[in-house]
Amino acid sequence: MPGDTPKISIRGLEKAFNGKPVLRGLDLDLAPGRSLVVIGMSGTGKSVLLKCVLGVIQPDRGRIAIDGVDIVRLSESRRARMTRQIGMLFQGAALFDSLKVWENVAFRLIYGERRPRREARQTAVDCLAQVGLAPEVGELSPAELSGGMQKRVALARAIAAEPSILFFDEPTTGLDPITADVINSLISDRTRALGATAISITHDLVSARKIADEIAMLHQGQIIWRGPASEIMNTGNPMVDQFVHGRADGPIHMTMRRA
Repeated sequence: MPGDTPKISIRGLEKAFNGKPVLRGLDLDLAPGRSLVVIGMSGTGKSVLLKCVLGVIQPDRGRIAIDGVDIVRLSESRRARMTRQIGMLFQGAALFDSLKVWENVAFRLIYGERRPRREARQTAVDCLAQVGLAPEVGELSPAELSGGMQKRVALARAIAAEPSILFFDEPTTGLDPITADVINSLISDRTRALGATAISITHDLVSARKIADEIAMLHQGQIIWRGPASEIMNTGNPMVDQFVHGRADGPIHMTMRRA
């Protein structure tokens, strides 16, 4: 049945850099409309996973299917068309300093979809309103915004084209706890409003539990645990427990010393 097809399906994904394996046969399915947060130590391949799905990095082996279509084997132009349904909130917001805020939000609409600037500007204003920013903010430059406001603008840009898939890369990094909670709430609200499928990367477990339906832990290039967000602090998996409780001693440390 069509409803049984995962929105994103990954099988046997492998990627190495300079002979060093990063992703080692990773398997992952995500149903439409679900939100998954991927956690794990730095250098375990979390960002590489997202970049492979985006088409920024070409995997060495494996299958990445969106709506049942393996995008790895598509031509560059067809892959680009498939990945247009992905909206991305980059770590650090990654706004263009030379553009006004509304132009940042509307960047994909203007330069990717060739929409008229007047139409794109109105969409940008509407998206800014959805993340709690007034129309006049659209006329400012990114340098005039606080870190929290920049994250809101980045979220508005991510949702501007009404994507069916959303990626969030460390969305609350550098924010104070209150501002981070506001961003988490906006991410949850906007993802649900779009009915989008979401994959997020974060080291912030408070954020992870708030925005995720499920959490998966990536270690040595493979998913070692996956389950409901409500169970993350009590998984019974010694590697996951060590990570979420921030313990120096444990199986992850021992594995690293033997490597």
